[in-house]
Amino acid sequence: MKAFLATTVIVTGAMLAGGCATKKYVRNTTAPIQAKVDQVGEQTATNSTQINDTKTEVKSVDERAQSGISAAQERAATADQHAGDAMNKANTADQHAAQADQKADAATQGLNQLRGVVANLDDYKLQTSATVPFNFNRYMLTKESKQDLDKLADDVKADKRFFIAVEGYTDNVGSKQYNEELSKKRADAVVNYLVAEHDIPIYRIHMIGLGEEKPVDTARNRAARAKNRRVEVKVFSADQVMSSMNSDANRGQEK
Repeated sequence: MKAFLATTVIVTGAMLAGGCATKKYVRNTTAPIQAKVDQVGEQTATNSTQINDTKTEVKSVDERAQSGISAAQERAATADQHAGDAMNKANTADQHAAQADQKADAATQGLNQLRGVVANLDDYKLQTSATVPFNFNRYMLTKESKQDLDKLADDVKADKRFFIAVEGYTDNVGSKQYNEELSKKRADAVVNYLVAEHDIPIYRIHMIGLGEEKPVDTARNRAARAKNRRVEVKVFSADQVMSSMNSDANRGQEK
């Protein structure tokens, strides 16, 4: 019995001693592995943080890029609008320049024709005339005066080479300066009517205000003064002279 107990104690002790040795081995074996696992876990966490930070930075850069693209598109649209406005202004300026050129050409043509008139003034003969009377201190055309001007204008519409002399006059009542201004207003009223109502080219009209000069009646009474308040309209034409010259030339060729 004593021997059995001793044997049991020995076996149990051996088992206990063996168990302690196994736990120590396990601890010594697993400790490095656990440390490696912990290190890998920490590195994984660090990598995850860096990845999240990188995603945040990429998102921020993308947002800034989108903002920059939008701003660039807005600037481009504004630049296109400014370019369109500039093009419209340039087109308008071109149109105004073209209109100015047309007016300049018309003025040059009229001036050349006027120079031709002056150069060949001796060829122009008095064709028709009219006297437009005015009331005292007035420069408005009467109904009768307009009818006389209508007839005169109709007579010259078929002519190609003509000019019209418009001379304004007053009576001798009032100052010389006032009468000169009044005579110009009377002559201007006649010119405006011929141009506006009958499309007579302005470059064919020569206007002057002579005040109380060249009276038709020198008497000092009401009737004489009424005669002197007038505008004399004279039409000079070279068409008849030119026709005559052409006829003579043709007859010379026939001979």
